[in-house]
Amino acid sequence: MHNLSEDALRERALGASLRAVRIRPIDLVDVFVYLVVLGVFVQFFPEVIAESFALSLLTAVLLKVVLEVVTTVKKRIVARIRDARSVWVRVVNIASLLVLMPGSKFVVLELVDVLFGDAVYLGGFFAVTGLIIVLMLARGGVRMIWVPRESDHTSRQ
Repeated sequence: MHNLSEDALRERALGASLRAVRIRPIDLVDVFVYLVVLGVFVQFFPEVIAESFALSLLTAVLLKVVLEVVTTVKKRIVARIRDARSVWVRVVNIASLLVLMPGSKFVVLELVDVLFGDAVYLGGFFAVTGLIIVLMLARGGVRMIWVPRESDHTSRQ
């Protein structure tokens, strides 16, 4: 016999999870920017391979998810470094940051290998590092154009 309160709690938790994973328009723009950058890399760098458009699109979505997680974790670590009162706390967080930055490239390479096998190859560590740098620069450039600044809203009122 099921307990109704447990079922209600599960439904609420599921609803909250779905609300937390809401896709914003800027997320779609990011994926399209990543898709274009990935397409340029596939076109001009022979070590970067994506066998089809669909695989490029799925890779762009994967890159979006991984880079969002890495960016969020990086921001939290930097905030902890700023707020740290102890030298040891700062040292541990700086070490975490130094592991996170190159480690995230290996995570990207491994996830692409596990999910797509030989159909997608982002090159080695340095190729994927260059790809991620260009992805983040392109994302920042598009967001400068796409997302209005707070000062734009206040000056119009």
